[in-house]
Amino acid sequence: MQSMAWAWLVPLLPLLAYGLQVFFARGGKLLTYLTIALLGASFLLSLGVLRDALQGVEMAWSWPWLTVGPYTVEMGLRVGPLEAAMMAMVTFVSFMVEVYSVGYMAEDAKWSRFFANVHLFVAGMLMVVMADNFLLFFAGWEIMGLCSYLLIGHWYEDLSNARAASKSFLVTRLGDIGFLIGIFVLFAHTGTLNFQAVNEAAAAWPPALATLVALLLFLGAAGKSAQFPLHVWLPDAMAGPTPVSALIHAATMVAAGVFLVARTYPIFVASGTALWVVALIGGLTAFMAATIATVQTDIKKTLAYSTISQLGYMMLSLGLFGYGAALFHLLAHAFFKALLFLGSGSVIHGLQGEQDMHRMGGLWRKMPWTALTFILGGAALAGIPPLAGYFSKEAILHDASAVSPGLTWLGIATAGITAYYVTRMIWLTFFGRPRQKELYDHAHESSWVMLLPLILLAVPTVLFGWLEEPLLAFLQAPLAPGAAGYVTLATLSVTAGGVLAGLVLYASDPLVRRQLLSALRPLYVFLKEKWYWDYLTVAFTGLGLALGWLAAVVDRYVIDGVVNGLAWLSGQLGQLSRRWATGDGQAYILAMALALLAGLALYLGMGS
Repeated sequence: MQSMAWAWLVPLLPLLAYGLQVFFARGGKLLTYLTIALLGASFLLSLGVLRDALQGVEMAWSWPWLTVGPYTVEMGLRVGPLEAAMMAMVTFVSFMVEVYSVGYMAEDAKWSRFFANVHLFVAGMLMVVMADNFLLFFAGWEIMGLCSYLLIGHWYEDLSNARAASKSFLVTRLGDIGFLIGIFVLFAHTGTLNFQAVNEAAAAWPPALATLVALLLFLGAAGKSAQFPLHVWLPDAMAGPTPVSALIHAATMVAAGVFLVARTYPIFVASGTALWVVALIGGLTAFMAATIATVQTDIKKTLAYSTISQLGYMMLSLGLFGYGAALFHLLAHAFFKALLFLGSGSVIHGLQGEQDMHRMGGLWRKMPWTALTFILGGAALAGIPPLAGYFSKEAILHDASAVSPGLTWLGIATAGITAYYVTRMIWLTFFGRPRQKELYDHAHESSWVMLLPLILLAVPTVLFGWLEEPLLAFLQAPLAPGAAGYVTLATLSVTAGGVLAGLVLYASDPLVRRQLLSALRPLYVFLKEKWYWDYLTVAFTGLGLALGWLAAVVDRYVIDGVVNGLAWLSGQLGQLSRRWATGDGQAYILAMALALLAGLALYLGMGS
């Protein structure tokens, strides 16, 4: 029997796991192990679906949901090559995260709540991947938004964690407003919310309509995938447990924005202008986040900015017609970024919660398995051949070089910066002398329930890049022709330069580093302050609050004042007229006669 016929169970199993975890919370850890097994079954089923998709089998279900006048809104699921590949990636990484969490969250008092929210998060992402229409897609999209808020604020007793959760929720909602308006515009012009129907109709749209819809959709994607200027929520999301960081930053939430652009790509192509906006925003985001990562001291914050940068690479590629390369990097990045976040969690767990890299050092002796897998993930992120990140990043830059040399060079420069901060992060964490002896003395390797996911994630980190050609053929997205020959040489050169610069600065005498930082003090402060964008964000927030206050004043004292004033005037006129309402008929006749005489006199006066 074909697994494709049972594809609908892939999102249903984690949803069932969520229900079990919520309604039978007293089942304890034994119940949690059962729900994790359900996610494992979802992963195995997704592998069967992927096998069927490789054989050319596709699936589509649809049923009427709502009829409004002449329009009928349908709900449905669709699984083709792209969806099958995403389902396998999402379930695999999520399963690894949950297995890892058994060890990482072992002593957490809110164990059941944590796993329930993770299950719902995964179900929401799978709904996004499999939906064949914007309505179901948006429902899964908002489920993820809710779960990210709950998971980032899991330790809400700490006020900073609660604020980080609120910030992530509010910032991504800004993008979602644009997304929702885009859906309304789509439905108004097409009468359907089906992806395939909308994508087929987009080629005949006027460019202005295609641009409007594409930019509104991209606003939602920019919020979820942390693109400038809506990137500010993602570094603060590090307040949540590390497994949450791996889930959000690798397989689920941030991938959804890139997936949205890919799912609606014909609309962007029909616009043309929107593609350039996507490319410019993506290139700026990639470069900006990479530079900020060079001065971070928190190991998770470094990885957070690297995630923003890599998402920028994907958007850059989509904007420059590199559809296949962007999806290839999306899948490859999920594996090695999940590995890096879980590896950082292993380090933090072994150091009793310490996250400052300047307090680490020499940990490869205490954590050899964590060090080995983390170095592999870091090398893939830096684009070191022959790891997955090298192939996927090369594909992006090769495609870009055929369209925009300027943005290609920006991407190449970002690759060199990435190699530098990855080398810095690895050296500060695992090599050199221990910089905090007490921490080092108590450091220890993680348990095997945490190490096994690291080892399993290291396998695709090493091997996935070799699947480039068959994967792109499977996705029906070959590499763009006409790539410039300088790309590979330039990228390898700047990558080697970045690694060398990191070793020279951090493996040598600290005095050299301090002297360089002193010479580059203005640049260092600029990067340390994150391009001062947080201050601008505060200013924009203050402006918004001021406008809200002004609107409240106008509403209360102007609009309500006019309404209340008219009501008062009516009341006064009523009081005045009451004096004339005596009930005396002779008085009424006299008043009418006087009014008639006054009117007659006025008429005769005007006539003369």
